[in-house]
Amino acid sequence: MFQQGFILVLSCLGIIQALFLCFYLFTLKRGNKRANTFLAFVLLGLTIRIGKSVFHNYVEVDPTLRNLAISSILSVGPFLWFYGKALFDKQTIFSRRKYVHLLPFAIFVLCSPVIPNRGDFASYLSYTLVFTHLGVYLAICWREISKIRNDASPQLLKWYRNIVIGVGVIWGLYVGIFMRWIPFYILGAISFSFLIYIFSFLLLKRHVFALEKYGNSNMNRAAAKKVLQEIRSLFEKEETYLENNVSLHMIAERLSITSRELSQAINEHEHKNFSEFVNHYRIEKAKRLLVAPDYVDEKIATVAYDCGFGNVTSFNLAFKAETRLTPSQYRNQFGVV
Repeated sequence: MFQQGFILVLSCLGIIQALFLCFYLFTLKRGNKRANTFLAFVLLGLTIRIGKSVFHNYVEVDPTLRNLAISSILSVGPFLWFYGKALFDKQTIFSRRKYVHLLPFAIFVLCSPVIPNRGDFASYLSYTLVFTHLGVYLAICWREISKIRNDASPQLLKWYRNIVIGVGVIWGLYVGIFMRWIPFYILGAISFSFLIYIFSFLLLKRHVFALEKYGNSNMNRAAAKKVLQEIRSLFEKEETYLENNVSLHMIAERLSITSRELSQAINEHEHKNFSEFVNHYRIEKAKRLLVAPDYVDEKIATVAYDCGFGNVTSFNLAFKAETRLTPSQYRNQFGVV
């Protein structure tokens, strides 16, 4: 009895959290509104289907209502594909003709009162078509990921790939339950709850809006990588990072690009902002100086100033953030004895 109650509470909490995320995405005013709406519909479609599983596991649900819940799966695949298009094809006008992909969903909803749902062959046939439909769209989404993997933002691509994987896991579980490979019917709902909380955590930790920061940029991944190679070359050959007045604008001018493009190249490939990127080079220089024989008698402040830091405090903080050691600890541990 306790076990059944625990499973019911866990499943219901997942559904409530999913509905909250749907509302959150539907009402957002910033970011890619079309993409947010499509993602909300993906979650809503899964939530309706999972909700049916939870209630049907404990109470008898009318066949028409069961069919309406099952029909929501026919909307998940197209909206998942739409979501990817909205994320990566921002410069392309989203054609309304694409909504024809929702036609199977509309037909199933209209015919839900007459579609068999009695556990006979016709019922299993309709279920098979529904799950096959989602499977096809999952394959389409993976094909899209494969096509854009060399041009899209790595972070944004990883985000979308994780969404597709999550939907794929739910699809795989329900196929296993449908084929009776998995005897635990409520497992799909429990897994959905865990996935929703993982998704919520990722949303709070690093929301897709941060990933879409450079969504309107015309610079693709290859161009961003080339810019990163140029700034690395500049830093390594001329040690520009040692200058006290080094700035994003100054380096962008040296490379004949915009500050936004420079920031994008560093952020997407190094997962750092410009200050963190500069400090990384300065700390690497400091690590060499701290253990250099001709610097063994030099004060920490001298090393800090020689590496481009304006004061010892900022040097100590940056050094410890990078190495988890203070400059003195690093010198004692790795310096010449």
